[in-house]
Amino acid sequence: MFTGIIEELGKVRLITQNKLQIVCKTVLEGTKLGDSIAVNGVCLTVTELNNDSFTADVSFETLNVSALGNLKKDDIVNLERALMLSDRLGGHIVSGHIDGMGKCLSINKNSEFYDFNFEIPKELLKYVVKKGSITINGISLTIAEIDNNIIRLAIIPHTFENTNLKTLKTGDIINIETDILSKYVEKFLSTSDNRSSIDLDFLVKNGF
Repeated sequence: MFTGIIEELGKVRLITQNKLQIVCKTVLEGTKLGDSIAVNGVCLTVTELNNDSFTADVSFETLNVSALGNLKKDDIVNLERALMLSDRLGGHIVSGHIDGMGKCLSINKNSEFYDFNFEIPKELLKYVVKKGSITINGISLTIAEIDNNIIRLAIIPHTFENTNLKTLKTGDIINIETDILSKYVEKFLSTSDNRSSIDLDFLVKNGF
């Protein structure tokens, strides 16, 4: 479990069909083999530790369903260690399991702030709400506006400078994780284990 508060920017040293090695410093502190680190929002297991880097195994499935498959040597990635029970929940609850990929449509500087527009898969729209939380490349962010399947995010200077949003370009593919709470709400408010939705007949039969 993570919070979406990025601890450090790492650099890709090596990426193959099954391994990813990241040069970093902060997230190595206290990290052991088998620990979890979110890389651009994807929860990975540490399989090798060095003085200046860690290595994680990445499956074909992970590369296929996330933007990690687009990484190249020297790319900058967002890093966060798994949450400890004693930590503050500064962002929101993030699982590290990617729901889909989106595309950066535009980046505009508005005074000191930055407006980002992202296109997201239409099937994820039911999980996003204005002023709600969303995770982009592992960063906990607040949705400012929604227009069809395009979301606008207003990014403060601190977030821009301390995440890889500052390296993002128009057309880049990003990892998306929607708010896990929205999925539980959907589960609780649905019948037949999410295979059918509540309708008027269901509400009438149950006294509403």
